Amino acid sequence: MSAATTSRRPRTEREVRIDLAAAYRLAALAGWDDTIYTHLSAAVPGEPGVYLLNEFGLAFEEVCASNLVKVDLHGRVVDGSGRRVNPSGFAIHGAVHAARTDVECVIHLHAPWGVALAMRPEGLLPTSQWAMRLYGRLGRHAYEGLALGGEEQQRLVARLGTLDGLILENHGTLTVGRTVAEAFLLMHLLERAAQAQLQAMAAGADIRVASPELAERTYRQWVGDGSEWDGDAEWPALLRRAERLSPGFRD
Repeated sequence: MSAATTSRRPRTEREVRIDLAAAYRLAALAGWDDTIYTHLSAAVPGEPGVYLLNEFGLAFEEVCASNLVKVDLHGRVVDGSGRRVNPSGFAIHGAVHAARTDVECVIHLHAPWGVALAMRPEGLLPTSQWAMRLYGRLGRHAYEGLALGGEEQQRLVARLGTLDGLILENHGTLTVGRTVAEAFLLMHLLERAAQAQLQAMAAGADIRVASPELAERTYRQWVGDGSEWDGDAEWPALLRRAERLSPGFRD
């Protein structure tokens, strides 16, 4: 993430709730959901160490602003609702939110193309403009099974570092963002880039891979002066899509 050159007003909890609920609905529309598993989370403004997560058992298309659950970094529900959350939701998300207080949103998915990419040893290559927009922004985390104990959490956040995401080998993908919009747009780019790369590989011929210099230059052209964050331009249109195709997320 490049540093922004302009200041931004603080976000309200209501704004974050609406954006996160919309992101869940858009993820469902894109086919990124995995029945009731995987998560999108967002830090609650003004409440350090508290973030919003989906209630366990709800499908992505059932999430709305009011049924998002407040949890702390240890996965304890702190809003008095007594609702359930999936332990894996805080094993990964709590660890990342604790380590990366600069990000608002963490998205972890088992989306089809991201999972397929996570099986490939070469990872994401600069073979498309989508991929080059992510050049140098992703790390990798080796698969260690279903359990995610404290030691693995430390390894995961160390491999994330200050990057914008991880390919979780044999597992899925993870992106982070300074806004929900940024994390969502980065995941959109990652899923599109993975699909394009893997389909080209499946065609059986050699694929063109941009040089590191060209990939870096293309990324810099996308970033510009840093005043516009990923998702700023795209999010209003995505919100309108959610309103048309999955209304009720603001409730």
